[in-house]
Amino acid sequence: MLERMTIKTEDKSTLEPLLKSALTNEKKMILLGLERTRKRLMELELKHGMSSQEFEHRLDKSDISETVEFSDWRMEIGMLRLLERQYQALENAQLD
Repeated sequence: MLERMTIKTEDKSTLEPLLKSALTNEKKMILLGLERTRKRLMELELKHGMSSQEFEHRLDKSDISETVEFSDWRMEIGMLRLLERQYQALENAQLD
């Protein structure tokens, strides 16, 4: 379901290109964050010999104990999900 967000301005011709540029730049920054996060997750998966999905499942079932590194891994997974949602929101945004 599309939702509408309204920005009111007295100078649309100046603001519109600024907003488009800001959206484009933010998408680029999020893509860089996604790249770094995916790289870090891949490193953790290789180091521990399991996928992030398996890691989460085992941690939730208490098959493995929480450590500082595992807390970092869980936060990286959360960051990946957040960045993916943010990118999708920007990708689907439409300026009228």
